[in-house]
Amino acid sequence: MRAVIVFDSMFGNTHEIAEAIADGLLTRARVDLFAVDDAPDQLDDDIDLLVVGGPTHGHGLSNRGSRHVTAKQAAQGAVPGRIGLREWLAHLRPRDPVAVATFDTRFAKPVWLTGSAARRAAKLLRERGYVLVVPPESFFVDAGAGPLSPGEADRARRWGEALAAVAATGHIRHGSP
Repeated sequence: MRAVIVFDSMFGNTHEIAEAIADGLLTRARVDLFAVDDAPDQLDDDIDLLVVGGPTHGHGLSNRGSRHVTAKQAAQGAVPGRIGLREWLAHLRPRDPVAVATFDTRFAKPVWLTGSAARRAAKLLRERGYVLVVPPESFFVDAGAGPLSPGEADRARRWGEALAAVAATGHIRHGSP
C-alpha cells in the first residue's frame, strides 16, 4: 500500500503530528510526506490513501492570506508559506476515487468555538469524489505557537496505525473502514 500525507504547518506542531501519523502508517505502508508548498497537484495512480492535515486558521483551512507571518509570529518560530491547504485542495486534480483521511491541529475547545480544518478539508475532498474512510481527527495544541498538548504525538502515531489497519483490510478503496 502507498500513502501520501500532505500537511501545512506554521509553528511545526502540525508537521510533528504528520510525522507521527507517517510513523504509524509505516507499519503497513510506504509513505510520502509533503509540506503543502511542495505537494504535487496530481496524485500518482498507485496511491491508495491520501491524508491531509493542517492547523485550523480562522475556523477552517489555512490559505495564502493566513500563511502570512507577522513579526510577532516569526519571533515565536512561525515559518511563512506560499499557499495554504485551501489553495492546494482547489488545484488538486480529481482522479478515480481515492481513500482519504483528514486531520487538524487546534485548541482543545468545542469545535463550534474553534472550527476545524479537518472537517472542512473532508467536505471539499468528498465533493471532489474522494472517499473519506475515517472521521476527521483533531490533535490539540496548548497555544497558537504550541506546544502540542501532552500525548498528542503518541495519539497521532496510533491513529496512523489504525489507518494502516483499515487499509490492510483491502476495503479502503470502497470507503469501508
